[in-house]
Amino acid sequence: MSQSILIIGESGSGKSRSIFSLDHTSTFLINVIGKDLPFKGFKNRYQSYDKTTKTGNMVTTHDAVLLQKYLNSISGKMPQIKTIVIDDATYLMTFEYMAKAKENGYAKYVSLAENFFNVIKTSQELRDDLTVIILCHSDDVIVNGETKTRIKSIGRMLQEKITLEGLFTIVLMTDKRKIEKNIDHFFVTNSDGSSTCKSPEGMFPLEIPNDLNAMLGQVKKYYNS
Repeated sequence: MSQSILIIGESGSGKSRSIFSLDHTSTFLINVIGKDLPFKGFKNRYQSYDKTTKTGNMVTTHDAVLLQKYLNSISGKMPQIKTIVIDDATYLMTFEYMAKAKENGYAKYVSLAENFFNVIKTSQELRDDLTVIILCHSDDVIVNGETKTRIKSIGRMLQEKITLEGLFTIVLMTDKRKIEKNIDHFFVTNSDGSSTCKSPEGMFPLEIPNDLNAMLGQVKKYYNS
């Protein structure tokens, strides 16, 4: 079975930025909203997949069902791909919600939850040598009178009935701080109770660089030591 890793954070906190360090020759990007990535040379590294020539390493879709088909196709037909990144996965729910905004009743929320849940489950049922990194926005909510940062979702079902973070072993949170005239981007790897980020004991220090390639290297080293 494949491994899936969840990364959450505010807009502008470094989620998409962290893709820069990945080897684009073994990475496939599923770009949910079709935005440009925030680093130099993005368009040379990630080009739209062409079904005729079977070239390219990026597709754009906000259709959760189609996205699952892409995941299965990459797993079955692209052995050179070792990492799949789903960027801005939260918008899978947003686009579906807006498409059904005029519908009344609870059914549309059930559909949102089911489709997003199935994307996560599919990401964990692929080839053994595949890692799927799912990037999502975070949300600050009040829990028992205290503010807690967790994955952003639409409707109560995903949080109250499923708890999305519980489907992952590794949940990292992006953050940044200003150091003199520079901005330092990093991942938070475990929670003090104010967020839902987590990772296995001893895998990481509390903060690690905003570098997906280095992070994956440490995960591999930890599980194979």
